[in-house]
Amino acid sequence: MKATALFRLAHLIAAAGVVLEDRVDGRSVALLACVCAVSVVLYVPALVRGWFSAAGVWADVLVTGCALPWVAVAVIGEGDAVAPHGWLMVQSLSTAATAVVAFRWRGAALAVALLLATSPAVHAVLPEPDPSGVLDHFSAIATCVALAGGGWWYTRRQGLLLDAAHGRAVALEAARARQAERTAHHAALHDTVLATLTTIGAGRVDANAPAVRERCAREAAYLRRLVESEEGHDLPHGPPPSGAAGARAALEEALHRAEALGLTLKAQFHAVPELPREVCDALAAAVSEALNNVSRHAGTDTARVTVVGGTGGGVEVTVADRGIGFDVSGPGGSGSGGGTGLRRSVRGRLAAVGGVAFVDSHPGEGTVVELRWPA
Repeated sequence: MKATALFRLAHLIAAAGVVLEDRVDGRSVALLACVCAVSVVLYVPALVRGWFSAAGVWADVLVTGCALPWVAVAVIGEGDAVAPHGWLMVQSLSTAATAVVAFRWRGAALAVALLLATSPAVHAVLPEPDPSGVLDHFSAIATCVALAGGGWWYTRRQGLLLDAAHGRAVALEAARARQAERTAHHAALHDTVLATLTTIGAGRVDANAPAVRERCAREAAYLRRLVESEEGHDLPHGPPPSGAAGARAALEEALHRAEALGLTLKAQFHAVPELPREVCDALAAAVSEALNNVSRHAGTDTARVTVVGGTGGGVEVTVADRGIGFDVSGPGGSGSGGGTGLRRSVRGRLAAVGGVAFVDSHPGEGTVVELRWPA
């Protein structure tokens, strides 16, 4: 696309040199202005969008390549504007190259055929036609078509090969990520659930001791989340960004700390993406503070945590309880940021990394804290 635009620009510069040298003919200047206008309409939007408009290319073919030569014959009659190698007829070279790049083979063939048919038809009505010049013009158009078509085919082929190589690399990285996830889960199970069961099975601790029962409850909750999670089926389709940390691991640690306070948590994770480390830390700290508020103020020992990957690599975390709730519009509510804990540890931390937090609560109806990154 850029190559064809530069091709046209070179033709326009050469045409301006011919039209503006010696005695300036207003008719030639008007024709050149028309070619420039069509070129701007065709190439500027294409360079901005990254693709050619079919209507713009056909306008270039029909106006620049087919109509303006007849206009030149009618208003000028002969000279550089209508000569086989004249400045106006040369514009059809870049027109043909653009058509080859923009259209499929049928559209390109039709456009090139119209351009080739225009040249002998125009020169047939001139007082002194130049057959050899017309043949040279045909040869120039054919050369441009061949070069543009070959270059476009090669570039597209290289792009497809690059896309295929990138796809293989992404698939390999995804497989490695899945393997790393499985390895991390196996290690966590070995260090927690399996170690506890082995100790109880060996009879080295009293299975009814409160500390053992509390640990078993925490590890059962972790195992339940692991089984229910869809994380293993929704790993990110590509390599993690530079400096990415384990968002799932950071949030799991926050849940473990809350369970150590005596909370019973029901958690679900779905398509949790890899996130920058500072975002993982902010989310984990905000979730910890929200669960601390549940433990201290909600009047319930049960909460639900949902973590869902959002569009564009974002994430949404929801902490909900069915406790006593509070009036977010009253003192300590949203007017003051939901209290010091919610204002500094939840809203403040999320805002510092480009996220946002919402608190929805009503007396007797529980509380919902929603965290979003990015905002």
